[in-house]
Amino acid sequence: MFVAANRFRVIPSETAAFEAAWLGRESHLHESEGFVRFHLLRGPAAEDHVLYSSWTLWASRAHFEAWTRSEQFRRAHAGAGSAKPMTLGPPVFEGFEVLQTLAAPGAHFQLECDTALQHAD
Repeated sequence: MFVAANRFRVIPSETAAFEAAWLGRESHLHESEGFVRFHLLRGPAAEDHVLYSSWTLWASRAHFEAWTRSEQFRRAHAGAGSAKPMTLGPPVFEGFEVLQTLAAPGAHFQLECDTALQHAD
């Protein structure tokens, strides 16, 4: 399993526009082999920004890397950065290999993870 995360420092006056852009876009993630789950996270506010993170769980690093080279990736990111700046600088990417997953017994999330691992290359 692999987690791909991007951290965004969003200008406070742009949080509504940032959220609308993310919540209203077609990600095309569901079309990609190895995609497991996506979360858009809103974090703490600082004086000059609000922290957000996009967090995507993949069956493997190879599946994530294939996504970044795909037509679905290009379509999902078309027009990114072409509007008024909403962030303080570019997003910061963080990639993680999953070492341990814990979930409540019978949790739907655990079942998704187990299925993804069975199909990972």
